[in-house]
Amino acid sequence: MPRNSILVFLCFTLICAVSCGGSLSEGSAGGVPITPPTIQHIGVVVFENQDYVDVVGNSSMPYLNGLIQKSALATQFYANVHPSIGNYFMMTAGQVVNTDDNFAGTFSGDNVTTALSASGKNWKVYAESLPNMGYLDTDQYPYIKHHNPFAYFDNIRNDSTNRNNIVSLAQLSSDLGANSLPNYFFIIPNNLHNGHDCPAGESDCALSDRLSAVDAWMQANLSVVLTNPNFANIGVLIITFDESASDNTMGGGRIATVFAGGRIKSNFQSMTTYQFPSLLRFTLKALGVMTYPGASGGAPDMDEFLK
Repeated sequence: MPRNSILVFLCFTLICAVSCGGSLSEGSAGGVPITPPTIQHIGVVVFENQDYVDVVGNSSMPYLNGLIQKSALATQFYANVHPSIGNYFMMTAGQVVNTDDNFAGTFSGDNVTTALSASGKNWKVYAESLPNMGYLDTDQYPYIKHHNPFAYFDNIRNDSTNRNNIVSLAQLSSDLGANSLPNYFFIIPNNLHNGHDCPAGESDCALSDRLSAVDAWMQANLSVVLTNPNFANIGVLIITFDESASDNTMGGGRIATVFAGGRIKSNFQSMTTYQFPSLLRFTLKALGVMTYPGASGGAPDMDEFLK
């Protein structure tokens, strides 16, 4: 057969294969190309004021350190500022906004929820000890307002539907059971379980007591998310701390940040330096959102954590 005829035949064969249901997507199974599963859920849970070296490898935290072995760890992750509030804003709005934990103002700029909504994605905040759905006001101990950056965003404060996306932590198990987990969710432990205060409300306790309480809370509340069949293969859970306890490196010190879920590499440790703008970028990009608020627009990608 002449060479030109061979080329025409091959092109015709390829066109027929595609038009009859063939695929040119990446990956394969039994010779049939496939596409990796899409991430449908991203969760972020934030704990308080602990140095990296006090968390990673600590025998007081067997659940978290066991999870690290099965998941991925950012070994060079640094908070942006001290104290807490600026980091909460940075991981959700890409800006520090304010460095006063008693900040009583609001924020009118773009944030993770505006980016999600513009892309047709839904979101929810699960806050432990929240006084009531949509609560936006001051501390009601052990619930602490400045650990909830969403309570400051004008697009939430001025919209009753958005306000009602701030709910009690108890709603998480109901949403999991009903297969109604949002695309993006933010979990806020209260001050007795986030490592900030002593777990029984004492005025003083050992660091090991606070870390043990954090670890027990993680096992009770996060294991049910990671093992849920509606989350396991299409969800990513990020566990981090808002700032270090005694380190000022890169502004807020080195903190432990763990990525878990079926799309995350197992027993992977990254040596790349990251801060909260990269975490914000990752939470949006992994969901297919291409609008990145504030500093997350130019932040390094964290794609290396994905399989």
